Amino acid sequence: IPIFIGVLNGAFIFLSDLIKNVSIDCEIDFFKLSSYGDSKISSGNVRLLKELNCEVNGRDIIIVEDIVDSGLSIKYIEEIFVKHSPSSMKVCSLLMKPESLKYDVKIDYIGFNIPSKFVIGYGLDYAQKFRNLRSIFSLSE
Repeated sequence: IPIFIGVLNGAFIFLSDLIKNVSIDCEIDFFKLSSYGDSKISSGNVRLLKELNCEVNGRDIIIVEDIVDSGLSIKYIEEIFVKHSPSSMKVCSLLMKPESLKYDVKIDYIGFNIPSKFVIGYGLDYAQKFRNLRSIFSLSE
């Protein structure tokens, strides 16, 4: 049974909607990273704030992200999960900013490519606000 792993806090709404459309048996788990804090710009330092509850060794895993910006978080995620020896690992992201990528990362499933603007809503936040917006908006400077 594959495990869909949401990256908190941003991906929780997307994962909730995504999983409603998955027709196979699966498990769900979450872990939490932080690289932004309360800023619009990544600190360049990823911190693991919550680990998984389930074992991924020998399992198929699908990492579900809200947004891929520089690719730093995905690079960090890949380094973490390689040590846990999953059978396979795929990455699904609702949004991706191709112009902002700084790391060579493979995103297997992309909802939308967007320009390099700071976005909020649908789980995406600015200083822990605006996650509850039903749509995605660009935050003005």
